Amino acid sequence: MTRFLHTADWQIGRQFASFDPEHAPILAEARIAVVERLAALALEHRVDAVLVAGDVFDAQTVSERTLRRLFNALAAYPGPWLLIPGNHDAALAESVWTRAQRLGAVPSHVHLLLAPELRLFEAQGFAVLPAPLAQRHTYNDLTAWFDEADTPAGLLRIGLAHGSVQGLLSEDIDSANPIAPERAASARLDYLALGDWHGCKRIDARTWYAGTPEPDRFKDNGSGQALLVEIDAPGAEPRVTQLQVGRFRWQAIAGVLQVATDADALEAQLEGLDAHDVVDLRVQGRIDLAGLQRLQAAIGRAEARARHLQADLSALRLEPTDEDIAGLRADGYLGEVMQELREAQAGADPAQARIAQDALALLAAELARGAAEGARP
Repeated sequence: MTRFLHTADWQIGRQFASFDPEHAPILAEARIAVVERLAALALEHRVDAVLVAGDVFDAQTVSERTLRRLFNALAAYPGPWLLIPGNHDAALAESVWTRAQRLGAVPSHVHLLLAPELRLFEAQGFAVLPAPLAQRHTYNDLTAWFDEADTPAGLLRIGLAHGSVQGLLSEDIDSANPIAPERAASARLDYLALGDWHGCKRIDARTWYAGTPEPDRFKDNGSGQALLVEIDAPGAEPRVTQLQVGRFRWQAIAGVLQVATDADALEAQLEGLDAHDVVDLRVQGRIDLAGLQRLQAAIGRAEARARHLQADLSALRLEPTDEDIAGLRADGYLGEVMQELREAQAGADPAQARIAQDALALLAAELARGAAEGARP
């Protein structure tokens, strides 16, 4: 039996520039740390090789320190690492790969498959057919040569590619780079290890996307995993086991508030977040002033606990009750202004309604703060 660890889309060197400067370096560091965990898993499961299906690096211009740290992270597993370039780190004439080789940073047990040519690993019992990207976007199926490639009898035929299986991922995949959905069958492959789709996905019994081992997007697509692949003999169907390796939980929370209990449920969900959560929160619906103040307080507490939380309340409509207004003691001119804003918020012009809502929220917050300060002894 031959056993592999299949992984892809490490994107080492990603900067997370849109995130808070306090959090971005931690998320970037997690991408190195997960490779160290992959090496430990490879050693634990005694795999015959680790298949890395492209986008090892996020860009061609990663720093020398980052480049060296990545290859250092592979040291814990001394067996073969098989790496191909993807669309982010394509094998250009001058690339991150040529720089790594020039620096002497690539260990002897790490195999850079930079050309579409057969590579034999007879001691481990397999032959690998790689389809490395030599440019960011291609419009021909680079796995087509697999069909005509001959391999020695008795060796597993393993394909390694980075791109979009046609007809299945065209709307969501990271790049064009087409791959025929029947490639494993037409090329008589025992297993086709794919990268580019950041989630874990089974195409057929012999064709899988491993996904990125450390999540990096707000999609519930099974990212944060690696695949343990076991094949008894040439022609046998692979046994594929999903192994959880990611540290951070990226999640999109969509809150729809219509009644008071909706806000209670959302607050409870926010209270459950911790330092492993990276959250995109979007809230819509309607809420009164007291409910908004509770929600904002809950978001503030969650921001302090979560690794990262970004909140969008632009679709949440503030509807102060008569009790809210009375409690703010907004009489005279302020009372008239608040009434005008409430009427504008209910108007037909969405832009004006949004401005009125923001103004109403700010005015109500200031009045509430003033009332609280005036009540202090």
